[in-house]
Amino acid sequence: MPLTRNTPLTELPGVGPARAKRLEKLGLRVLGDALEHLPQRYEDRRETHTLQDAPQDRPCCVALLAAETPRVSYVRRGLTLVKVKAVDGSGTACLTFFNQDYIKEAIRAGESYVFYGTVERQGSLFALTNPVFEREGTARATGLIMPVYPLTAGISNNLLAGITRRAVESCLDGLPEILPARVRKEHQLCQTQYARKNIHYPADFEALAIARRRLVFEELFVLTCGLAQLKERRSAGEGRVLSGGLEDFAALLPFAPTNAQRRAMEDIAADLRSGKAMNRLVQGDVGSGKTAVAAFGAWAAAKSGVQCAMMAPTELLAEQHARTLEALLAPAGVRVALLTGSVKGKEKKALLSALAGGEIDLVVGTHALFSQGVEYRDLGLVIADEQHRFGVAQRGALAEKGGAVSPHVLVMSATPIPRTLALIIYGDLDVSVMDELPPGRTPVATFAVGEAKRARMYGFVRKQVGLGRQVYIVCPAVEENGGGWEDGPGLDLKAVTAYAAELRERVFPDLRVGFVHGKLKSKEKEAVMSAFSAGELDVLVSTTVIEVGVDVPNASLMIVENAERFGLSQLHQLRGRVGRGKHESFCVLMTASGRDTARERLRALCATNDGFQIAEEDLRLRGPGDFFGKRQHGLPQLKVADFAADMELLKEARAAAEELIAADPELKKPAHRLLKRRVRELFEENAELFN
Repeated sequence: MPLTRNTPLTELPGVGPARAKRLEKLGLRVLGDALEHLPQRYEDRRETHTLQDAPQDRPCCVALLAAETPRVSYVRRGLTLVKVKAVDGSGTACLTFFNQDYIKEAIRAGESYVFYGTVERQGSLFALTNPVFEREGTARATGLIMPVYPLTAGISNNLLAGITRRAVESCLDGLPEILPARVRKEHQLCQTQYARKNIHYPADFEALAIARRRLVFEELFVLTCGLAQLKERRSAGEGRVLSGGLEDFAALLPFAPTNAQRRAMEDIAADLRSGKAMNRLVQGDVGSGKTAVAAFGAWAAAKSGVQCAMMAPTELLAEQHARTLEALLAPAGVRVALLTGSVKGKEKKALLSALAGGEIDLVVGTHALFSQGVEYRDLGLVIADEQHRFGVAQRGALAEKGGAVSPHVLVMSATPIPRTLALIIYGDLDVSVMDELPPGRTPVATFAVGEAKRARMYGFVRKQVGLGRQVYIVCPAVEENGGGWEDGPGLDLKAVTAYAAELRERVFPDLRVGFVHGKLKSKEKEAVMSAFSAGELDVLVSTTVIEVGVDVPNASLMIVENAERFGLSQLHQLRGRVGRGKHESFCVLMTASGRDTARERLRALCATNDGFQIAEEDLRLRGPGDFFGKRQHGLPQLKVADFAADMELLKEARAAAEELIAADPELKKPAHRLLKRRVRELFEENAELFN
């Protein structure tokens, strides 16, 4: 029977039930799946060398004649060696294979083979250890650019390469072309068959680049088509018309809003008046005054007679927002309440009743806001703080509480993200950027120092506490992934609990030292943070759980241990925990690393307080991992595209997608049928995006 894309892998030679189970872990069930399992790198095995001219610093191919029958020796239980001599016109090589008994049958004296491995010189002889080989003239594992795939236990690259080769040989004919011909032509993209063949088995590196460009474009195009559709639908969604003048609100503020705050508030006011559902992101640097912008939205909702729900990622942050907003808005008659998991019993019952009865204008809380049993009389505005800690799904769940007419959605993020990256993460939102600090906020003085200055740094901690200030000391979250004091060769990483004990007992026995990390229960965590907030602790030793955290105006010093282990944007977030009051504030980045690259990164942070500039630098140095980390940002994982490397292509694909969706919002044209199906497939893990 001919092989097709739907042929189960169990029908291939060498794939029994056990191997099939392992292949399933890689997402491979049928032959067509192998076309989507892309190589992570390639080995250039095209050139064949003689033993004499083979490079000694990298693997290469050598064509040799087996000069004898392989010899097997059993060294000990579980370890066998197979040795064989092989020759070419320039010398003799000793080949050694560990635990590969089948070699004694696979290599025959007097026959020629091509071996791929690193050739080592041993006096007048040469040696290769565990080389890949095949009979000369076969050209399946040598004489080509070899794909190297992501693997799992029990699956070799050889096996996977065999499967993908069969897929390329059997499944490319009739492969559906999802990119419209016009888009392919305009952006000079190859056909899908060419791309799939050359991403696995490229004729040369130019063919590989052409194939990769096509697949990266396709992936970003499909993703941005989905987001553009989503944006189109949301902006077409009917929204309540809410009014509220900026000047009336500004009179409530104890300070004059900055130009950036005014711009963001004007964007929001225009959205609320438009009659369309608002979906806006306000992206502002640490301390740029986003809370005042959120307060404007809540005030406008209350003035128009609808309710507002503001969601924060932690109870502590929710409490902080509730206090700030009540102080600001209560004088204007806005009724503010707090709803978190800690609100229980009669108190909760009364609160839910008041919410359903419309006696509360603004409710601030955590995920509890969209839990079952929470009903609103008329929810008109949803505000989500620190967006990328909430998936798009959670945002949607809260929006659903708005009933027949979708509530307006306002998202606040304190993580400056490079503009190009924001196009993907927030592709379904309109964006307002706040890029200036309110007057009176002084930049935090930042220093990178080595271990030699540790005693001096501890002295500076004492000085700050002596002035009545408080200090954060942040360590990498070693204990959270099971590590201890040692997390690699020569790295003395500060594990929070052990380090806090050392500081308490030996360094600062006379100071009040607390510690907090991700493994503590929520209640314990909140208790420590509250104690620090209330001034009952002088020094708080912590992992990055305080990155999005409480506002402690009295904290004036942030020390980050092993600073080279953090991303620049993360360090910038941590630095933003200090400098929130009227006191001069400092950030000290401790590093034991002597590497120039680590020092260069930290110097970039010392040189500027501009989060957007730092984010661009971080993207250049580290790629996008630091922005996403393990956080759920509600978007599918990308297989081929690399945000850092493929920025120009991202812009191209996005422009093409938006143009296509503007002309055919529902992708109803026959030419777009397959594209529509692919968009659906890509977003099926986030099905609620398309509800």
